[in-house]
Amino acid sequence: MSATTSVASASTAWLRRYHPGPERPVRLVCFPHAGGSASFFHPASARFADTAEVLAVQYPGRQDRRREPCIDDIAVLADRLAAVLRPLPSKPTVYFGHSMGAVLAFETAWRLGDVGHLIASGRRAPSTVRSESVHRLDDDGVIAELKLLNGTSTAVLSDDEILRMALPAIRGDYRAIETYTCPPERAVSCPITVLTGDSDPKTTEEEARAWSRHTDSTCTVRVFPGGHFFLTEHLPEVNTEIAAALRALGAP
Repeated sequence: MSATTSVASASTAWLRRYHPGPERPVRLVCFPHAGGSASFFHPASARFADTAEVLAVQYPGRQDRRREPCIDDIAVLADRLAAVLRPLPSKPTVYFGHSMGAVLAFETAWRLGDVGHLIASGRRAPSTVRSESVHRLDDDGVIAELKLLNGTSTAVLSDDEILRMALPAIRGDYRAIETYTCPPERAVSCPITVLTGDSDPKTTEEEARAWSRHTDSTCTVRVFPGGHFFLTEHLPEVNTEIAAALRALGAP
């Protein structure tokens, strides 16, 4: 297998292009939450298809990659994604990540060093510390956590067979984010926009504002009514933030 073929295969595995737009002047890369998949961002792909090349990250261990082992280490995930994204044609790029995806977007952006804007949603700043161990709970404990955060569809939660199939990837994602640590001095050079819910049990407003420590540029925080998945209730406002970041980088 040639190097070019290997890069193309990796890109196909890791990135979903629901509305291909390679000719668009800017790019939007979306990083899912723990237990999430690329399809969570299908609506965002449709919304921005006319203005940006939209790529949604697909982690191993779920949906069409369900037979692959889950990667339960943020550093390894970021290394793999940086290797996939680095060869793409250069263009101004916005990273959007929710929850675990926000941290993974940050770590990938730090590795690549050429991201134009980072939008971190539903996650405390990388260097803030909490003692969390959902990944050590039994299956019922993990399921209770999913119900608390309300980020998994009712259909999945009510179908025991599907849920049990998804649990290994969910547990692996929780292990990745709960064992993650970040040097306090680590920072990206691009602006960061932080989106958070005012009743999110995983992030306080103070923890959200601490993202300012991790950029050499500006950091803007927007607080929405709602919990950990506030973005599903405030999708138009979240899309407004994404659109503004894309326009700042040259989107029509």
